[in-house]
Amino acid sequence: MSLLQLKQVEAYYGAIQALRGVDIEVNEGEIVTLIGSNGAGKSTTLKSICGQVKMKGEIWFNGTNITAQPPHLTALGGIAHVPEGRRIFPRLTVKENLEMGAFSVKSKAVIKERTEKAFAYFPRLKERYHQVGGTMSGGEQQMLAIARGLMMGPKILLLDEPSMGLAPVIVDQIFEIIQELNETGMTILLVEQNAYQALQIAHRGYVIQTGEITLQDAAAELLRNDQVKEAYLA
Repeated sequence: MSLLQLKQVEAYYGAIQALRGVDIEVNEGEIVTLIGSNGAGKSTTLKSICGQVKMKGEIWFNGTNITAQPPHLTALGGIAHVPEGRRIFPRLTVKENLEMGAFSVKSKAVIKERTEKAFAYFPRLKERYHQVGGTMSGGEQQMLAIARGLMMGPKILLLDEPSMGLAPVIVDQIFEIIQELNETGMTILLVEQNAYQALQIAHRGYVIQTGEITLQDAAAELLRNDQVKEAYLA
């Protein structure tokens, strides 16, 4: 069942057109990855979904047209965006960052339950519970950014470059956790420059170049595709 659909989406930064007729579909329970080079339009695609850029076209989520919907309503509707560069609150503790992720949750019991679930995925955050976020390592901050997104109880997780700037061993841990989240039923749209690892865990993938989708296929097929190999897997 389709959970998220982008139909002929165009996006603009002033007079500059960043996306050109992008069509993407994410089915419930899938990991779908969007790969491409720097400046291809990957992050802009996620920002379009969240209503953060000027756009044309249609975006449908869970059967509802959310085109150009204000970002806070998109978040409340079940879309959690973990942006590029982590963007945690550096002066707040891990505890406070997680509480910010649950800003719309009124039940203390639900917040506690989601916090414990986050600790199950990221035990290190429990050890750092009262530590200020800005003093943690890059890997720990990425874990916190994902955990903060999960505190909303989303239907879909939009992950923007979760491996950026991290040591290979930490990247492996992050991708393992993304897989674990998906195995529990979480739908994930993964934007990632590390094409090989993204396609290893995804069900399907799209390739974007200069704001246009140029390829789409099962992830396993994209891994075997000569064009993808030459451009992204060399």
